[in-house]
Amino acid sequence: MIPNYLAAEIKRLANAEKWPIGTISAHLGVHHSVVRRVLSESKIDRHELRVRPSILDNYEPFVRAQIEKYPRLPASRLYQMVTDLGYPGGPDHFRALVAKLRPRHSSEAFLRRRTLPGEEAQVDWADFGRHDVCGAIRRLYVFVMVLSYSRKIFLKFSYSCAMGAFLRAHVQAFEHFGGVARTLLYDNLKSAVITRVGDAIQFNDTLLELANHYRFLPKPVAVARGNEKGRVERAIQYIRTSFFPAREFRDIDHLNAQALTWVSDIADQRPWRENPKQKVCEAFEDEKTSLLPLPDAPFPDEERVEVHSGKTPYVRFDLNDYSIPHDRCRRALTVFATENRVRIVDNAEQIAEHERSWGKGHQIEDTAHILELVERKKQAARSRHIDRLIHACPSSRSLFKLVADQGATLRSLVSGMDKLLSQFGPKMLESAIAIAVKNNTPYLRALRFTLDQQQQQQHRPPPVELHLSPQVRAMSRPVQAHALSNYDMLRMEDDCEP
Repeated sequence: MIPNYLAAEIKRLANAEKWPIGTISAHLGVHHSVVRRVLSESKIDRHELRVRPSILDNYEPFVRAQIEKYPRLPASRLYQMVTDLGYPGGPDHFRALVAKLRPRHSSEAFLRRRTLPGEEAQVDWADFGRHDVCGAIRRLYVFVMVLSYSRKIFLKFSYSCAMGAFLRAHVQAFEHFGGVARTLLYDNLKSAVITRVGDAIQFNDTLLELANHYRFLPKPVAVARGNEKGRVERAIQYIRTSFFPAREFRDIDHLNAQALTWVSDIADQRPWRENPKQKVCEAFEDEKTSLLPLPDAPFPDEERVEVHSGKTPYVRFDLNDYSIPHDRCRRALTVFATENRVRIVDNAEQIAEHERSWGKGHQIEDTAHILELVERKKQAARSRHIDRLIHACPSSRSLFKLVADQGATLRSLVSGMDKLLSQFGPKMLESAIAIAVKNNTPYLRALRFTLDQQQQQQHRPPPVELHLSPQVRAMSRPVQAHALSNYDMLRMEDDCEP
C-alpha cells in the first residue's frame, strides 16, 4: 500500500497534467506497476494518457474488428495481417498493444461454503516423493482428513495408498476425532470412485461397506469445483510448508509420531477461520459433540492379497519373502497385512505371522519353521538309511521290530548299523543280525561282538572304515551277492550250439 497523498498526486499528474505512466514513475520514484494499479483503481483509461500518438492508431479499428470476429486469434497471426497492410512496428510492441485491446474475461467466482458442526469432512491423498527404505525405492503418501467446520486435521503417512491403507487411515482418523462426520467428501479417488459418467457414480464396494459400518455418506466432489474441496487442499499445502520441509525421520512410525505432535502443538493452535479469536482446537471441542458416535468394533482394515507358495517354505508379498510351515508348500494362501504385521492364512487357519518389512529382497523367517524343516530332513535321511539296511540285509526288518517292541529309539542303532554295513559288507552283517534276532539281543554292541568273532574265525584283517560324506552314503545301495552258477549254465549252452 502507498500513502494516500502519493496516490492523489499520481491521479493529479495523470488526469490534469496528462503525464504518461513512465514520467510519473520516474518523477515520484515509484514502480510503474504501482502507477498502473492506482490509475486502474480510479478507472482512468490509460490510452488517454498517451501524449504521442501510437503507430497502431491507424490499424486499431482493423485489429478490434478481427478480435471481435475471431476472439481466439493469436497476436502472431494478427501481426502478419497488419504487416501486410503496411504496419511498420515490431512484433513485441504490437503484442503488448493487442493485449490491451483484447476484452478481459473474468474468472468464475465461487461462494464460500459453510458447514454445520459434524456435517462434513474432506478426504484426499497427497504424494510426497520417492524415498529409500532399506534398499527399496518407495513413494511416500499422506492421507489427510479435515473436518470442514473446525478445520481440525488428521494426517497419516504411508508407503502405500492401496485399499487396505485407505481403510486403515479412515479407522485411525475416526478414532483420532472420537467420532465420524455425517458426510465424507472425496476428490474422485480411485479408492472411492470406480467409474463416473456425468452424475452417474459407481462407488467402490469396500468403501460402501466402510460407510455402512460407520454410518456416513460418501460423496465425490463435482468436476471443476475447487471450492468444494478447498479445505483439504489447503491442509495439504499447509503440511507441505509447515510440517514436512527439512523433516528427518527414522522410519514411517517415527514420522507419524512427529505428525501427531505437530497437529496438537501447531495445527490445532492456529486461529479458527470463522472466528480468529478462537483456536482450531477450541472449535473442535464444540464440533466433537455433533459427530456420529463410533461403533462398538472397528472396521477390519487389513490389506488382503492372494498368494501361492512354491517348492520352498516361503511366500512372496510386496517385494519380500515370508516363511511358512514346510507342509504348506505348493498351495494357494492368503496374506493379511497392516503397516507392521503380516499374517498368512490357509483357508480359515492362520499358519504364520511376521513383522512386515518395507525393504526389498528380504527373507523374514520364523525360527520354528526352519527348525521343523531341518528335523523333517533328518527324519527323511533316517528313513533312507533304514530302507538301505532292509534292502541289503532283509533280517534288519525283524531287528527293528524287536527294538520298537522294547520302546527304544532307532536313531543310534540305524546310524551304527549303517557304518557296520560299510565296514563288513551285507553278507556278514546279515549273519550277525540273524543271530541277534534269534538271541533277542537287538543291540549294536551285540552285532559288533558277533562280527568281530566272525572276523577272527575267518582269519580276516580288521576292516578299514571308509570316511564318506552323508550325501555319498545316502546315494550308495549295496547289492546282494548272487550265485554264479547261472552264468556257467549260459556259457555251457553257448558252447553246445553248432
